[in-house]
Amino acid sequence: MKLEDRIAAFVKLGKELDAIDVMTWESLILKARNENAWFTEESIKSAFKGIGLYLTEENLKKWTGSYKLTDVKPKTIGVVMAGNLPLVGFHDFLTVLISGNILLVKLSSKDRVLPLFIAEKLVAIDPRFASFIKFEEQLKNFDAVIATGGDNSARYFHYYFGKYPNVIRKNRTSCAILKGNETDAELEALGFDIFNYFGLGCRNVSKIFIPKNYDLATIFPKWERFKEVINHHKYNNNYDYQKSILLVNGYHFYDNGFLLVQESEKLVSPIAVLYYERYEDESDLALKIFEAKDKIQCIVGKMTPASIPFGQAQSPMLWDYADQIDTLKFLENLN
Repeated sequence: MKLEDRIAAFVKLGKELDAIDVMTWESLILKARNENAWFTEESIKSAFKGIGLYLTEENLKKWTGSYKLTDVKPKTIGVVMAGNLPLVGFHDFLTVLISGNILLVKLSSKDRVLPLFIAEKLVAIDPRFASFIKFEEQLKNFDAVIATGGDNSARYFHYYFGKYPNVIRKNRTSCAILKGNETDAELEALGFDIFNYFGLGCRNVSKIFIPKNYDLATIFPKWERFKEVINHHKYNNNYDYQKSILLVNGYHFYDNGFLLVQESEKLVSPIAVLYYERYEDESDLALKIFEAKDKIQCIVGKMTPASIPFGQAQSPMLWDYADQIDTLKFLENLN
C-alpha cells in the first residue's frame, strides 16, 4: 500500500467513526463498560472525539510529511497496549500502520472491545489492511516492540524484549503550574485536566505547583461542574478509602466533597487525590520540575514555552509523542 492509500483509509475511518449510528454506539458502549467499569459513555465518546481530530487529511499529511515512509519493506512490530483509558493504544496502532509496517498487537484485557471495533472498521474500508493487522495473546516472530505499562511491567518488558529494537514506556503523570494570576476560565479548564477519565491517564494532572502564598480554597468553586465524578462507584470507593487513610494518619488536607487535596513532594497521586507543592520563586520551581522530569508526561500552565494550555492536557496532537519518544522516527529508522 502506498502512503497516500494509507492516509486516505484513515481519513475515511475518522469520518465513519464520527457518523456511528445510535444503535451501534449503545451496543459498543455497553460491551466496553462490561469489560472495564471505568469506561463510561462520556469517556468513550471523548476518546473517539480525540481520534477524530487525529484523522483529518491535513493532520495526517502534516504529521507524516517529514518522514520517509515510501518504499517501506514491512516489518512486524509487536505492540503491547495499556488499558487504563479507552483506546489509549490507538496512537501506536495508527503509527505502525501509517508507516507501512505490520501491526502485531497484544491487547490489554481491560480494553479489547474498542480496538477490535476500530480494526474491523479499517479493514472494511480497505481490505488490504487485513494482512497488516494481527491480534495475539502472546507476541512472537516480530522485528521490534512498542510496549506501554507500569514501572513493574517495564522491567518485565526489558527482560523479554531487550534484545529487539524497542520503545518501552513506564509510569508517568502530568502536573500544572499556577502563578496566581490565572483567570476563572483557566482554573475551570484545569479541572478537565484533573478529572477527565477520572485522573487515570498519564496526561492527567495529579499535582499542582503553587506560589507560597496561594490560597487553595479559592480554586475549589471553579471545579464544581466536575462534582458528578463522585457518583461513579469506583471513583467513590477510592475517594472514601483515601480519605480514611488521611484521617487515620492525621494528615492535613482539603476536601471539597469529591476531591482530596494534600500537600506532598510526591508527583503521582492516588485516584481522587490531588497533590500540591508550594514554590518560593521561579528558580525553586525550575529545580522541582527538573528533579521530576523523568516522571512528567506534560506540564499544564503558562510558565514555560513547552507548557500546554489549561484544559488541553488530554488533547494531544499526532506529533505529541508519549514520553517524548518519536515512535514514527523509531519505525522509520528500522528501514
